[in-house]
Amino acid sequence: MTTRERALTDGFKAMAPMLLALVPFGLVLGVTMAGTVVGAGWGFATSFIIFAGAAQLATVQLLNDGTALAVVVLTALVINIRHLMYSAALAPAFRDFPPRWRAALPYLLTDQTFAVSTLRFERATDPVYRRWFFFGTGVALWVPWQLSTLTGVVLGAQIPESLGLGFAIPLVFLVLLIPVVQTRPGLIAAIVGGGVAVLASGAPYGLGLVVGAVAGIAAGVVAESVGRR
Repeated sequence: MTTRERALTDGFKAMAPMLLALVPFGLVLGVTMAGTVVGAGWGFATSFIIFAGAAQLATVQLLNDGTALAVVVLTALVINIRHLMYSAALAPAFRDFPPRWRAALPYLLTDQTFAVSTLRFERATDPVYRRWFFFGTGVALWVPWQLSTLTGVVLGAQIPESLGLGFAIPLVFLVLLIPVVQTRPGLIAAIVGGGVAVLASGAPYGLGLVVGAVAGIAAGVVAESVGRR
C-alpha cells in the first residue's frame, strides 16, 4: 500500500465515527431548507458554497426572516471565525504542501477534520501522508454531508417531527470531544470552554461560541503549563 492509499484509508476510518451524528444533522438542515422561502435549490447550494452546518442553518433561517444580506453574511463569518484559529494551528503542517494543495484543502476544513487531523499530525510528519490524510477526512465528510442534506431537501416535510432529529446538532459537536479529552489539559479545556459558551450563549451576534472557544484554549494552555512544572 502506498503512502497516499494508507493516508486516505486512515482518513476515512478516522472520520467514520463522526458520521453517526453528521448524517442526521444534514437531514435536519435539509428539511429546514425545504421549509423556507429561500427554496430547496438555493438552500441546498449552501452545502457547496458554505459547507459549514451551523453557518448554513443560520444563513437559511436569517434569509427566511427577511434579514438584510449584509447582516446574514456577517453572521455567517462570525459563526465561522473559529476557523481562523484552526488555520493558525494547521499552518505549520500546510507550509510543506505544494501551492495547489494549500489553495484547495482549506475548503474541506471543518470542526471534524481539524480535530482528527491535528491529533494525527502529532504522530505523522510526512507531508505526503499529511495532505492525503486531510483530504481523506474532508472527502469522507463532504460526500455524506451533501447526500444527507439533499435527502432532507427532497423529503422535506415528509419527515415527521416525532423522529426527533434535532438531537443530532449538539451530538455532532459532542462526538468531537472523544479524541480530544484523553488528557487532563484537554478535559479542562473542554469543561471550561463548554461552560463559558453556555453562560455566554446570550451574547450578541452569536459570539458566545467564540468566547467559549477562547476560554477553553486559555484554560488548556494554563493547565498544560502547570502540569510541566
